[in-house]
Amino acid sequence: MSVWAALAGGFAGTLVLTTMMRAGSELRLTRIDLPFLLGSALTTDRTRAKVLGYLLHFVAGQLFALAYYALFVAIGHSGWWLGAVFGIAHALFTGTALVSVLLPLLHPHMATDLTSAPDVALLESPGFLMLNYGLATPAVSLVAHVAYGTLVGGFVSLSQ
Repeated sequence: MSVWAALAGGFAGTLVLTTMMRAGSELRLTRIDLPFLLGSALTTDRTRAKVLGYLLHFVAGQLFALAYYALFVAIGHSGWWLGAVFGIAHALFTGTALVSVLLPLLHPHMATDLTSAPDVALLESPGFLMLNYGLATPAVSLVAHVAYGTLVGGFVSLSQ
């Protein structure tokens, strides 16, 4: 197993995941824009927020690839199917804790269930499984994260 393969898979997986999420948005299946959500935590300029968000999302993709790699090493096995299973767990973690709970607590421009600030423009909180951004959002996220995990697992297993 190669850490470089995991990073390459993480890059390819993040590219596919981000493209799938963007396609879901363009097809009106979801309103979520992960790069914008991430970047708008750092700036109120919408264009810069997108650029920074894409950079942050690719960094996060590399960090998750390293986490997948560590799990593969700990288990002593890798493969596209195991990566897909990790992708399911990744999607659940993202939808239930990372984006719906932690991001609103840290994001200076995002509403929370406890926020009432009518004079300040806030982003809507994603909510549980990111359902506030559309009923199909959990499905789009799940499929995209399974694709990500499949790619990371596939790349790592090919390096053996």
